[in-house]
Amino acid sequence: MKSPTLASLAAQLLCVSAGTILWDGRFNDLTSSTDLNTWSWSNQVGPYQYYIHGSSPVTAYVNLSPTYKNPADAGSKQGAKITLDSTSYWNGQTMRRTELIPQTAAPINQGKVFYHLSLMRSDTNPPAQTREHQIGFFESHFTELKAGWLSGAAGVSDPLLRWCVQGNTKWSVNWDAGVWHNVAYEIDFSANTVGFWHSTGGDNLVQVVAPQSVSTSSNGADWHVGVLELPRDGYPDSTEDYYWSGVYIESGSITTSVSGPGSKFPYVSGGGSSSSSSSKPATSTTTSSTKTTLVTSTTSVKPTSTSTSSKPTTTSTPGGCTAAHWAQCGGIGWTGCTACASGTTCQKSNDYYSQCL
Repeated sequence: MKSPTLASLAAQLLCVSAGTILWDGRFNDLTSSTDLNTWSWSNQVGPYQYYIHGSSPVTAYVNLSPTYKNPADAGSKQGAKITLDSTSYWNGQTMRRTELIPQTAAPINQGKVFYHLSLMRSDTNPPAQTREHQIGFFESHFTELKAGWLSGAAGVSDPLLRWCVQGNTKWSVNWDAGVWHNVAYEIDFSANTVGFWHSTGGDNLVQVVAPQSVSTSSNGADWHVGVLELPRDGYPDSTEDYYWSGVYIESGSITTSVSGPGSKFPYVSGGGSSSSSSSKPATSTTTSSTKTTLVTSTTSVKPTSTSTSSKPTTTSTPGGCTAAHWAQCGGIGWTGCTACASGTTCQKSNDYYSQCL
């Protein structure tokens, strides 16, 4: 006879496990943030690509701890604190950036998928309300979270956290300290639509914005788990911290419980995987067809190109689209917009990234 605890756990897992995990970025695979240093273009290992950051060691920008996660997120053993500081300038850009990108060959840019994350700020090192911050964004910026004063808007500051579709606000809330915002982007890459699910704390996700029509452009290696802060004259830099939890991508039906589905075995620094995980729920309690499954792959996702130059051309405009100011417009493997908005030009940062500046 099952104990009440096991029976309760089984019921919970049957309820929350709804989809198939395509990619698991809940930091269970990392012993510490220094594991990110094992990734490079020639050694693509671990759950994340780590190359968009400033000049300091990784611990200046990304740190992991159980205290950084949403307490209601039972699927994560720890969360991440992602930081912007006075050194957070990547490749000489004027924007401050600390971003991780999923390292996977799974079809995260195909069909109908759900991109999950939980986000929180503190009163210590809060994000500036006087600058625009792009959070959890795609290179084409077809959907993303934004916080702070939007570039070009009236006024001086803005306390809102927003969800945007192609730069247009579809949902917003005051971003108060200490509140976990749990979100999921409902993206249908086949139908070219995106919807929005949200809750706070430990509450279940609910759909707050029905799917909206948009060009859902992604090459499967351009979703940024982190933050990009746009520059603004007259407002000096300050250290900013962003707390992340429950980051994963699933297909099928959405998992609405913030406690989340089970996780895979953790990545071990230097390659390979462990045979056990303290954060992995007991699979013997789940026998339903709704049990969450994992899609894993060892295939490298290093971008490829038939051209030796990443210099984009403005005469090639996929879908007739135009990249917005600050958006990506080229680079090896880039398949999105290559023409830039009026007043900006496509400028190369490195072989893999060019941007409208």
